[in-house]
Amino acid sequence: VVAGDVIQIDKATGRITRLGRSFTRARDFDATGPDVKFVQCPDGELQTRKEVVHLVSLHEIDVINSRQQGFLALFSGETGEIKSEVRDQINQKITGWCEEGKAEIVPGVLFIDEIHMLDMECFSFLNRALEDAMAPVVIMASNRGMSRIRGTNYQSPHGVPIDFLDRLLIISTQAYSEDDIRQILKIRCDEEEVELTDDALAVLTKVATETSLRYAIHLISTGHLVAQKRQAAKVDVVDIKRVYSLFLDEARSVQFLKEYQDEYMYNEIAPAQSDKMAVDTV
Repeated sequence: VVAGDVIQIDKATGRITRLGRSFTRARDFDATGPDVKFVQCPDGELQTRKEVVHLVSLHEIDVINSRQQGFLALFSGETGEIKSEVRDQINQKITGWCEEGKAEIVPGVLFIDEIHMLDMECFSFLNRALEDAMAPVVIMASNRGMSRIRGTNYQSPHGVPIDFLDRLLIISTQAYSEDDIRQILKIRCDEEEVELTDDALAVLTKVATETSLRYAIHLISTGHLVAQKRQAAKVDVVDIKRVYSLFLDEARSVQFLKEYQDEYMYNEIAPAQSDKMAVDTV
């Protein structure tokens, strides 16, 4: 710090921070480096109150208070075991800060996909964890209908216990319309930097309605490779037909296996059996 610099002094800690160099002393030197920052000279009261907001998670506070090296435990990677006594003391301290207005708890978001894969012990743990005052907002996703709860022989909607399902707000979902599928495919093409003709987009939309949207999205990149091979600037209908014949969707793959199941090893389905696939209900 030299004459002409604008500094800031923290009264609580005594820390000195150099904000930059004053515009009024800009002509003190013939040349200045690119790292020199010019700021306006402060006016008004020299002593001001400044509120500083620190964003930390509860886990970071637990790690800092559970290790001997303090905040350096966040960088060591080895947090060790955090005792329940430490968590309870921190929760009490944070609750006191919230009542005094010194802190505010912002709930996080926990997304759990394929929620039907959890068993009864996991659902019991979540059931108790959601009752905590500092619990995050939990979003769960499942693509199952009436299915068996893992670890039991009971059937339940979405493979989730009824008492746990009663605590949730269920979001209603609807199937995509043809216009929605077309718009999604357009966005996907823009992300992959692939240009499709209008006819090719129409064919791809029809494929998505008859098979699945994921299968149609996979055909975009493969169709682009076929178009590059024939040195075309855009993906056309002929490219979509080519990759559609090369790569099977789920329905055609199942039909192929049913026709040629005797030629595969370890086949256990008799030819005279019903076309419906067997599901283990144990």
